[in-house]
Amino acid sequence: MRLLLALLLCVVGLSASTSQTSRPVAPLLHDAYIWQRGWTPTVIGAATRSADLVRAWRVLLAEADRSGRWIRVAVPWIALSATDRPIIAVVRIDGRLDDARMPALVEQITASLDALPSRAAGLEIDYDCPTSKLATYGRFLASLRARLPEALPLSITALPTWMNGTGLDRLATPLDELVLQVHAVDDPRRGLFDPPQAETWARAFARRVNRPFRVALPAYDVRVTWQRDGALASVEGEMPLLTGTAPGQTLRASPEAVLSFVHAMQRAAPVNLAGFVWFRLPTEADRRAWSLPTWRAVVTDRLPASRISASLVPADSPNLWTVTLTNESAVDAAVPRRVRLDATCAMADGANGFRLAAAEPMMLERPGGRLRPHDSRVIGWARCAQPRRQLDVIQ
Repeated sequence: MRLLLALLLCVVGLSASTSQTSRPVAPLLHDAYIWQRGWTPTVIGAATRSADLVRAWRVLLAEADRSGRWIRVAVPWIALSATDRPIIAVVRIDGRLDDARMPALVEQITASLDALPSRAAGLEIDYDCPTSKLATYGRFLASLRARLPEALPLSITALPTWMNGTGLDRLATPLDELVLQVHAVDDPRRGLFDPPQAETWARAFARRVNRPFRVALPAYDVRVTWQRDGALASVEGEMPLLTGTAPGQTLRASPEAVLSFVHAMQRAAPVNLAGFVWFRLPTEADRRAWSLPTWRAVVTDRLPASRISASLVPADSPNLWTVTLTNESAVDAAVPRRVRLDATCAMADGANGFRLAAAEPMMLERPGGRLRPHDSRVIGWARCAQPRRQLDVIQ
């Protein structure tokens, strides 16, 4: 699933009141994307341990890349079916979808359905279509729908920018469901997810599309790089990019921020909102995603306050200490932006992303991050005589 880029900030049709397009609901159910191209034991284990929270899996089945290659994912259907959850197969389309490309794609997609297990509950197309090309995408979906088994539901991922065009209503006609992506890179100051903006998009989408829809929520980070003129150069999500030393920053989705959006939807859900879809299911090996305990805490609405501390730990030499962060909580904790060293310290330096602050020599600083539950990390060293062991952290 490609990240939303360069989203327009205005959304049409915002004049209707919330009371006209929302309703109190029973708890909304959660789906999750499994987006890995390589199914390791870690991925299978995460699915097994998470099935109790998930209504259905949305599993990457194949990708048509921008060069025209058709890439199948070797999904372990037997192991996944053992989780006893419905499976929605997802096909990712990269590059431009034009009339010349459609017939081959329809053939490739329909041929791939033979590999689906008996628990297959639908097919989803993930294509970040430009708003100006929605009519072309609509023809493709109509052609695909005509070739699919009548009983197989068809869904797509949808972008908020489509609401600024004229083809969204017709596009949705052959669909059983849509998944609205509300995580975006349009302004780095917003991070990866902005709850008020996401709520605006969800309620506007409900007014525009008379179809059941779900909202895709982020449980991951993304690294973006910039060109010299300040324009966005690349977005690095689940797959590393060869960007070298290009200047960039990591944008994060705060668990607290995402949970606040979930609460808003639970209080007054837009008409036709069927639930949430998480991108992507966390695993122990996925360092760009939340930890699995953190994701479970958000889904179950049991997110505790995180606690992180910094302390001086004795090293091998006299008066030499390591500066160590410790996450004392059962969920991810935000790495503090600054750690103030003891006044008795005469020398210090940073490590693992931390550095000495230019304005305050005895202050270590870094641009954020997260520490997994009960993990520790050395962030520097200091030479101090009889210091106070516990240090001040500044978020």
